[in-house]
Amino acid sequence: MIRAFHRWPGLLALALVTILSLSGAALSVFPAAERLAAPQAEAGLTVAALAERIQTVYPGVEQIRRAPSGRIIAYWFDQGAPGAAVIDPATGEGVASADPNQALRWLTNLHRSLFLGDGGRLAMAAGAAAMLVLSLSGAALVARRTGGWRHWFARLRGPLAGRLHVEIARIAVVGLVLSSTTALWMTASTFDLLPDGGALPNMPEVSGEMAFALDQMPTLQQTPVAEFRELSFPYPGDATDVYTLKTDGGTGYLDQGDGALLAWSDLTGWERVSETIYMLHTGQGAATLGLVLGLMALGVPAMGATGVLIWLAGRRGRPRIRGNQTAGRAETILLVGSEGGSTWGFAATLHAALTQAGQSVHVGPMSGFAPERYARAERIILLAATYGDGAAPASAKGFLHRLTASDRMPDIPLAVLGFGDRSFPAYCAFAREVAAAARAKGWPELMSLDTVDRQSPQDFARWGRALGEVLGIDLELSHQPVQPQATTLTLVSRRDYGVEVQAPTAILRFALPRASLWKRLLGGEFARFQAGDLIGVQPEGGAVPRLYSLASGRRDGFVEIVVKKHPGGLCSGQLTALEPGDTVAAFLRRNPGFRPGQSRAPLILIGAGTGIGPLAGIIRGNARRRPVHLFFGMRHPGSDFFYGKEIPGWQDEGRLTRLVTAISRGARPHYVQDALRGEAAQVADLIRNGARVMVCGGRDMAAGVADALSEILAPSGLTPAVLKAEGRYVEDVY
Repeated sequence: MIRAFHRWPGLLALALVTILSLSGAALSVFPAAERLAAPQAEAGLTVAALAERIQTVYPGVEQIRRAPSGRIIAYWFDQGAPGAAVIDPATGEGVASADPNQALRWLTNLHRSLFLGDGGRLAMAAGAAAMLVLSLSGAALVARRTGGWRHWFARLRGPLAGRLHVEIARIAVVGLVLSSTTALWMTASTFDLLPDGGALPNMPEVSGEMAFALDQMPTLQQTPVAEFRELSFPYPGDATDVYTLKTDGGTGYLDQGDGALLAWSDLTGWERVSETIYMLHTGQGAATLGLVLGLMALGVPAMGATGVLIWLAGRRGRPRIRGNQTAGRAETILLVGSEGGSTWGFAATLHAALTQAGQSVHVGPMSGFAPERYARAERIILLAATYGDGAAPASAKGFLHRLTASDRMPDIPLAVLGFGDRSFPAYCAFAREVAAAARAKGWPELMSLDTVDRQSPQDFARWGRALGEVLGIDLELSHQPVQPQATTLTLVSRRDYGVEVQAPTAILRFALPRASLWKRLLGGEFARFQAGDLIGVQPEGGAVPRLYSLASGRRDGFVEIVVKKHPGGLCSGQLTALEPGDTVAAFLRRNPGFRPGQSRAPLILIGAGTGIGPLAGIIRGNARRRPVHLFFGMRHPGSDFFYGKEIPGWQDEGRLTRLVTAISRGARPHYVQDALRGEAAQVADLIRNGARVMVCGGRDMAAGVADALSEILAPSGLTPAVLKAEGRYVEDVY
């Protein structure tokens, strides 16, 4: 519900909100510029002295005004002709024209009413209301994604557009809420929907005398210019008229005959609130705050653009589910935790089968878990994938936090189905953690935890039959995975290794596919990628794509992978049989959890065998000469020293600081974890000083590396688990 409440106002009011924010940002500059340009009154100057100076220069002065910026303007008549000027308070003389800035007037009219009068004011008020809805709902979504308000600035992962959207929102949301709220208040005040809250003092009896010296009036002598707003002079020759003085404290009348204060009215609380809101919205009187709010407003177009990209990506990543019931009317609540989008396809299949069996079903993300909305629900089913080493996938962020923080579980029975790859040590770890937490909380169980290995349609169909038995219906789930759109890659070169040791391996370099401008903007397919991202290749005769880590980034101008031929391996056999000029169909999958990050802290790269691929790509892309220490395990330097020709050049260029190798097929077998132990002192020192560790290779190697680092770091009180929690230990394990 919150997501829809955020999405549709944003899409519908995008143009209006963008005009509001850009014009508001431009207007925020003028108060600061006026403050810098305006001559400022010296400390201690009184209104009496200021008025006397101006009257001496302009005898026909009829009004003096002081703006919140400190700029003083005098208005006068000289032989029947009106005049106005910005005044230097030190001399009382005019120093600049008081004519309004035309750019400021144009921007103000655009910002307030789109040049359309009252109708335009109402439209811009609608834009401000949309901005307020977007800000509040967006804040709720950020808190949901990060796992609660206390984790507001938690590290993010996922596609670039999504991360930029949230990062900008984290900073700008306070300013946008303030700007939109004050805009709505000012619009209501414009249309007299709020009381004005103030009244002028009653006109008193006057002395009937005239021409009392301004610099002798006690009230003007006691009023500093810093608190002054306006002084209106009596009409020439009219002994019944008075001076009207307005200050930060209120409004009063002064007798022109003896200078006495005839009446005074303090500003009411309502007037003070209105003035504060005006100041907060316009920056008049708070130029620095205005500039800060203007900078925050500039985030709106960026969030609008990234929001559209997120919406488009979401439409591509999730199948269209026809007949999806609202959460309050559904008998079955089906919640999905997915990172790459494939689990949503299984949810669509299950939704269609249950609907055909006569059930009413609602499908939504696990991050939207809200049991208070499930008024008619008879069961809740969770389809949960696992991200990385047991973490929650993107659409389930915050679910476990809300589950563990809840005092009372729903009485609705729960079933959890995990999706993962059994070859990984953290197989379905997130689903298992969810099931265990629900059981600990006493949540009633509809079915025991079950799992689907490698997106197996057979596993899913088996689980579906078991669900049907529990529900008392025939449930046949025939799922056809929708493969990502593939791009044709053409091989341009290959280098072969490992034939001598019966482990044939090839470094395959493909030409960079051409990408349209639209794909570049959206980052689709191969328009944007980094070393460590993945490409998927569908083998002929195979059901599940094989994923390979990229050893290159978009800036390198080619697509490169390292492939070892496995006995009986369909995909590796096809790839290692390619010759230059041959083609293969592949798709790109982001791997944001395996990144070197933007820090200048040292990198410790650890890999063995083909795991060198993405690490070599990271070194090749190290244009900033960040300190990089590579630990590389191989069988024999004569057979599988991958990138052995490039590494000396990278060292000369400063892209690689140090190389440590481990030979496993020599006279004394030496593995990469042994190499780490041999450099224990330096490794420990690097990590204590903020180094980031990146591990790529087989799961046995990764487990050995974790054990070695545990030993090395024990004296300092650090562990790989602590480093992972800090985001300084990442793995790409297969």
